[in-house]
Amino acid sequence: MSEASASHAADRRDLTAAQRNAVAELLRVSPVADELGRRFAQAGHELHLVGGSVRDALLGRLGDDLDFCTDAHPDQTIRIIRGWAESIWETGREFGTIGCQRDGLRLEITTFRAEAYDQVSRNPVVEYGTNLVDDLKRRDFTVNAMAVSVPDHRFTDPYGGLADLAAKIIRTPGTPQESFRDDPLRMLRAARFAAQLRFTVHPDVRAAMTRMAADLDRITAERIRDEFTKLLCGADPITGLRLLVDTGLAERFLPELTGLKLEIDEHAQHKDVYEHTLTVVDNAMSMEEDGCDFVLRMAALMHDVGKPATKSVGPDGRVSFHHHEVVGARLTKARMKALRYPKDVTSQVVKLVGLHLRFYGYGRGEWTDSAVRRYVTDAGDLLTRLHKLTRSDCTTRNRRKAAQLAADYDALEERIARIAADEDLARVRPDLDGNAIMELLGVPPGPVVGRAWQHLKELRLERGPLDRDEAEAELLRWAREQDVLG
Repeated sequence: MSEASASHAADRRDLTAAQRNAVAELLRVSPVADELGRRFAQAGHELHLVGGSVRDALLGRLGDDLDFCTDAHPDQTIRIIRGWAESIWETGREFGTIGCQRDGLRLEITTFRAEAYDQVSRNPVVEYGTNLVDDLKRRDFTVNAMAVSVPDHRFTDPYGGLADLAAKIIRTPGTPQESFRDDPLRMLRAARFAAQLRFTVHPDVRAAMTRMAADLDRITAERIRDEFTKLLCGADPITGLRLLVDTGLAERFLPELTGLKLEIDEHAQHKDVYEHTLTVVDNAMSMEEDGCDFVLRMAALMHDVGKPATKSVGPDGRVSFHHHEVVGARLTKARMKALRYPKDVTSQVVKLVGLHLRFYGYGRGEWTDSAVRRYVTDAGDLLTRLHKLTRSDCTTRNRRKAAQLAADYDALEERIARIAADEDLARVRPDLDGNAIMELLGVPPGPVVGRAWQHLKELRLERGPLDRDEAEAELLRWAREQDVLG
């Protein structure tokens, strides 16, 4: 058999497997989907399972959120599902979408569309279409441009989506230029699908992404943020990140990542800090315990972004990046704020970036119990993630050095556990509370109490737990020095 024949045979086997997956998945949801389809048919309308739902059914991973399209308009759809659906929502009505729930499935039903975009904000100007094929043509990629009618299960694939799915190729139904001109966010979606599905972007699509990268500037930060978050939480985010950098898309919304390509790592562990960063992200993923930990992945991605601004070359030719964790934390905060990430998520990532170098030096025997307490207290509820990030940051190819770093961190974790068992490190508090401080000093609530509390906490970190008499003596000594006795 020739190489080409073997390839076609393999594709046919893949298609057959995909079709078997789809049948199995559709049978699972058929009682609801087919019943809904019959209601539309009785009302004189078409109904098709469409887009990502068909793609996921073919991949054997159909979830409980199903997307349908129909020639019925929203008012007609509501009349058809009223009394059948357990609940109905109209939040997407202006885009022709009506949602409902039935038997644990969330269904979204959208009128056929022939969308136009205003070419400025890139918001869709909804125009209802009249047929399924035109509706499929306006979709982003061929693998999302397939449909299965219900209840009769006719398969519609006018743009070769099934073949592209088997070949693991991301391609657009029309030309990539037309698709991206309509909605530039689709360029970022291509990289996201590459990361989520481990697919390859077609060369024509990749070329258009590169030429049109600047068009992403017209998309809102929130839409970019959501796509990027899905990309970073994909099964293969490294492929997606490389695609963003190589096409110039990263430069439009995450220029710090592109900037890492220019910086040589001070230990010559890799060709550059960019490659080191991607390795750290990959390492961090291997330590996840229950699906994607976005905070950990984002901290791994951003942990060295302060290096370009702090690079210096010493007299001996060695490159250093002093305090790059401080600069990196500041840059991370600014970038995540620009992308409209929630404040709590941003603060967690920023804190990890700022702390990621704290461990280094432990192996030289410089850490006292006080330093260990401060490490745990500063990390707070991020301590487990900090452990993972610090271990992920060890990418040296020197086996002896890697083994020593791992042993050092094992020793630190054991020491933390030992001290924690004695001192409840998870909740380091002063040995006297606010009420005791006010009573001993004879002062009302206010700044003096806060300063006294902070002083006692510093003592607690430095010396460990104090008994009541020691704590009171230290408080009174501090109060006399500060002249704050009431």
